[in-house]
Amino acid sequence: MLFNAKNGTLSMGDTTMDYVRFGSGEKILIMLPGLGDGLITVKGKALPFACMFAKYTKTHTVYTFSRKNHLPEGCSTLDMANDLATAMDLLGISQADVLGVSMGGMIAQQLAIHFPQKVRKLVLAVTLARQNDVVQTVIPKWMEYAKNDDYASLFIDVAEKSYTETYLKKYRLAYPIMTRVGKPKSFDRFLVQANACITHDAFSQLDRITCPTLVVGGNKDQIVGGEASRELAENISGSKLFLYPDLGHGAYEEARDFYPRVMAFLNE
Repeated sequence: MLFNAKNGTLSMGDTTMDYVRFGSGEKILIMLPGLGDGLITVKGKALPFACMFAKYTKTHTVYTFSRKNHLPEGCSTLDMANDLATAMDLLGISQADVLGVSMGGMIAQQLAIHFPQKVRKLVLAVTLARQNDVVQTVIPKWMEYAKNDDYASLFIDVAEKSYTETYLKKYRLAYPIMTRVGKPKSFDRFLVQANACITHDAFSQLDRITCPTLVVGGNKDQIVGGEASRELAENISGSKLFLYPDLGHGAYEEARDFYPRVMAFLNE
């Protein structure tokens, strides 16, 4: 298949986990998405992802994992890291570079802390190590929208808090369409993952992350706060920090040099 793209599903106890794979590089890169995974998984997206990231697959074979399709109440970021470690074992992945974005970065921290042998290099993007006033204000509001089946308000608030005004001007006219076509059948997975976000706390164990680490954040992040990236970098020994001064939580989508910067770090 084009770009060596493959859609896959793993059996995980009484449920399943969706993943995609693409590229043919010798090294392995695992990309972990954010809280949006609670609304839609990566199922069936191997070819679109491969086309989007084709230029970065010469050195790496890339895997993107969703969380399990059924998540029990109270499932934590550590539980999700345990699931990821199991998925790696099932696929014969002994070690990988790991890029975690937002909530994916929380899970990536737990993986690097509790399964250090599985992580060669770590990239933590627009994420946090522990709770702060910003995330404790934003995500509970999203949870209320989800509980009230108000996908339109949830979608719009996520967008408005993630992106710059320049970026949003291009997409606001599409809100009426986008808020109808993307609504999930159930918000159950979203609510479990959102709760995991607002209970995540790996701060006291950051000194256990010993692999080379790059922390990337947006100074104007309205979801986890710009200071969260600084705090991560200050407490992970030897880590590198890069902050986009004028971008927020959507820096990984808005900054043209985000993925080249990540790949330069992974390949240096």
